[in-house]
Amino acid sequence: MKNLHISKLHSGGLITNYFCSSKCRHCLYGCGPEWEKRYIEQAQVEKNLLKVKSLGCTSVHIGGGEPFLRPEALSEVLRVARKVGVSVEYVETNSSWYKDENEACGLLDKLKSEGLDTILVSVSPFHNEFIPFKKIKGVINACRITGVNIFPWLKSFVPETGSFDENKTHSLDEYEKRFGDKYVIELISRYGLTMRGRALKTYAGKLNRRSVEEILKANDSGCYELADISHFHVDLFGNYIPGLCTGLSIAVDDLGSQLEMREYPILNMLYDRGINAFLEFAVSNYGFQPADEYLSKCELCFEIRRHLVLKRRISSKELQPVEFYSNV
Repeated sequence: MKNLHISKLHSGGLITNYFCSSKCRHCLYGCGPEWEKRYIEQAQVEKNLLKVKSLGCTSVHIGGGEPFLRPEALSEVLRVARKVGVSVEYVETNSSWYKDENEACGLLDKLKSEGLDTILVSVSPFHNEFIPFKKIKGVINACRITGVNIFPWLKSFVPETGSFDENKTHSLDEYEKRFGDKYVIELISRYGLTMRGRALKTYAGKLNRRSVEEILKANDSGCYELADISHFHVDLFGNYIPGLCTGLSIAVDDLGSQLEMREYPILNMLYDRGINAFLEFAVSNYGFQPADEYLSKCELCFEIRRHLVLKRRISSKELQPVEFYSNV
């Protein structure tokens, strides 16, 4: 059996918190206001960053959840990153924290003194369901005033989002009424969506589904994407999320070593033999009954894992954080 081994890291991010002011329908990590209000502690920041640095990654971005919901804690994260010699490429925000120009500029000036260089400002119809465009414009303007660089994600949505009342939030239904009934489908390619996390539920009735038999036949090898290191994340609980497969986890301490089968049976099974073996395992050992159709092997994998965590209540270091499964 081939065991998963994360021996080096290329580019990734630090998740400071999963609680969020929004509950976006595309969110890969299932973030939202229902999550426990926990923020990464200083010791975990240092541990995570020293580990990723030891594996070759010397810069990260910071995301959530919404990192700006705890500005003092975010300031600590920036200080620790500077102390351990890991640069922060950008900090993500949905702009929900914006109240007025003076307060925003004061906060950005303080964070800039701690090492903040660039803010990724989320601009999309998904975010506009929760965040009025006026707040986004306010953060962008405050960045310009304070000299913080702006990374709008995605700038191409500004004309569409800006065409609505900027003082209010607007639903995806409103966007479809204005821009056509294929609009939400087109967001997949325009936004570069990863069809995992909450996006699976959002698009479940909008995309073609395939039978379990078709999915298994088309995916008869291992899930080698688990070894992808081009856009990884480590979180406040000390979890490394392999291959953007949210809800799967490797303890940060175990990075750099081959994963032992006794500690990581699910991940090694998926990596070596793929979804076929995982389905057989879940049916035989945990009574999982698959539906007739799924969007993809990823949706099937997620539903198996959700069954294991929420229905069978298994406790596994590989299926973390548990709150993810109840919040997607």
